[in-house]
Amino acid sequence: MIAYVINPGSSTTRLALAEISAPEAAALAGQLRLTLTRAEVQHAEPLDAGTPPDEQLLTVLTSLRDLLREWPAPDAVVARGGLIGQVEAGTYRVTPQLAAHTLASQTGEYTARIGASLALALAADYNVPAFIVDPPSVDELIPEARVSGVPELERTGRFHALNARLVARRAAFEVGRRLEDARVVVAHLGAGVSVTAFDQGRAIDTSGIVLDEGPFSANRAGTLPLRGLLDLAYSIPRPELEQRLKYQSGFRGLTGTADLRELERREQTDPAVRLVADAFAHQVAKALGAYSAALPGRPHAVAISGGIARWVRLVDRIERRVAWMAPLTVIPGELELEALAEGAGRVLLGLEAPHDWTAPSPDVSS
Repeated sequence: MIAYVINPGSSTTRLALAEISAPEAAALAGQLRLTLTRAEVQHAEPLDAGTPPDEQLLTVLTSLRDLLREWPAPDAVVARGGLIGQVEAGTYRVTPQLAAHTLASQTGEYTARIGASLALALAADYNVPAFIVDPPSVDELIPEARVSGVPELERTGRFHALNARLVARRAAFEVGRRLEDARVVVAHLGAGVSVTAFDQGRAIDTSGIVLDEGPFSANRAGTLPLRGLLDLAYSIPRPELEQRLKYQSGFRGLTGTADLRELERREQTDPAVRLVADAFAHQVAKALGAYSAALPGRPHAVAISGGIARWVRLVDRIERRVAWMAPLTVIPGELELEALAEGAGRVLLGLEAPHDWTAPSPDVSS
């Protein structure tokens, strides 16, 4: 089976030619064999929130069609999806209605809005199905995980669904289980951080993403002391506060840089950087413990992923704190192309049924 895999970004669109197969024993455990030939399309001008989505779509689609002329015909096209309302995890068929809804969305990452439309247009060129996988609006929290201490504030289940679910699946496989039969906790450590508890494949609780909870990240603040946050909120305008919490906090705010390779070097001689790295390891370990306790039993596996997972000494500190919980799997980086390819592959190989999307009601719209 062959799938075209598309992950649109602001300055480049990453794509891959995925050859997908499933040895019988591995397929039963939910593992596929992938061979990815990777490519990138560089946009002449970066796509930003000021570019109308239909113009973004046309720009990227033209470039992709030029490149894909050299590739063999696919059995499916799969792309990173946008916000399609509160949905369960899985692979979704792309329909004209889904693509139009995503393209018109006024929230979420603007480049992800065009993914479904790209997949639909290219799939039509070859008369094959189009899919999105684990879109960013996946939200499967159990009811008790939604309740906060303030009636007007309900927790949501937004997290790094695409990468975290792939990592959870691989961590479960490492301990001889299918994700659907396992309890796994995944810490995605990147520009954003999310820690998520999976029970039998369902993300039942998560620290969330961007301005939610959990450890700080390269640029973001993470969970904060409420009294201090209130003092800060009343001292500066809201746009300035949001900018600070999203882009000027975390490692950047505490050390002056979000360059993790530089910080990895500096921590060996700079006690201040070492303290911040220790604090990060402390917060990640604490969150892994908290979300392990959200499960109905001891986790079968714990996993760490994302760009920060390449910081070996930092990961070692986390592992020493959490090794008693469960076997630890470390998968550095973000495997979004692999996750998209596997999601399409499970459907193409008959291992999983695709979901059909219905438009959310107005009060739940994204």
